[in-house]
Amino acid sequence: MASLKDFRNRIASVKATRKITKAMQMVAAAKLRRAQEAATSARPYAERMDRLLGNLGRRANPSGAPRLLVGTGKDEVHLLIVMTAERGLCGGFNSNIAKLARADATRLRGEGKTVKIIAVGRKGADNLRRDLGSRIIDRVDLRGHKQIGFPVAADIARKVLALFEAGEFDVATLYFSEFKSVMTQKPTALRLIPARLPQGSSPADPQAQAAYEFEPDENEILSELLPRNIASQIYRGLLENAASEQGARMSAMDSATRNAGDMINRLTLNYNRTRQAMITKELIEIISGAEAL
Repeated sequence: MASLKDFRNRIASVKATRKITKAMQMVAAAKLRRAQEAATSARPYAERMDRLLGNLGRRANPSGAPRLLVGTGKDEVHLLIVMTAERGLCGGFNSNIAKLARADATRLRGEGKTVKIIAVGRKGADNLRRDLGSRIIDRVDLRGHKQIGFPVAADIARKVLALFEAGEFDVATLYFSEFKSVMTQKPTALRLIPARLPQGSSPADPQAQAAYEFEPDENEILSELLPRNIASQIYRGLLENAASEQGARMSAMDSATRNAGDMINRLTLNYNRTRQAMITKELIEIISGAEAL
């Protein structure tokens, strides 16, 4: 049976942990507001870029279209760009992204495809190291960046494009977590190469009925826009991940704080019961000794 000192030490330890989790929850809540605003602001640009590429892609001449649009003509080597956080303590945020990437990698390997992985963020590499460690060809460390900006996404995009130009892969897919709310983050797989063209516009959309003339031609414009689109999509994924990470951490630390409070209540109850039992035992011993005299 634990002594009163043991109970006091455990209660003090849990109270200290509760202070830490509460502070982390407040910090995550403050960071979440900025991250959510950045992710929300990036979505219209990415959506407009998708729409523009869709219009150009449908008008482009397939014989002279850029390889980033039509691909290499093969489907043998797949590059998975798995973006996670550098830190943990954010619930299932990192593991859910890694789980989706692992499931796709297992399926592709079962079909006889070759899988290569670029891990953006330390936790993604840690999660995939046991099963797919030999498939990780590069790691991008985000710890040196206080704030995720477009230059970080541009650097990752340059690495991906260099690998594609060297013929290292045929299909590239980006994995990140799309921010829905503080309680909900959706692991998402987005194909980058060949470019995923959106579905046709609605007939009611006036832009769908408009006729455009492009100067220079569609293929030349696509050759300039497609590399920029890859960097833009990676940047969007980084922003979505940043918001999802803070939302997941806020929820996880809130649960940890409430669990710590419940544990303190249980330990305090057990402490009081043990103390009362010891007092009762001492009183019985005193009374028994007095009666014996």
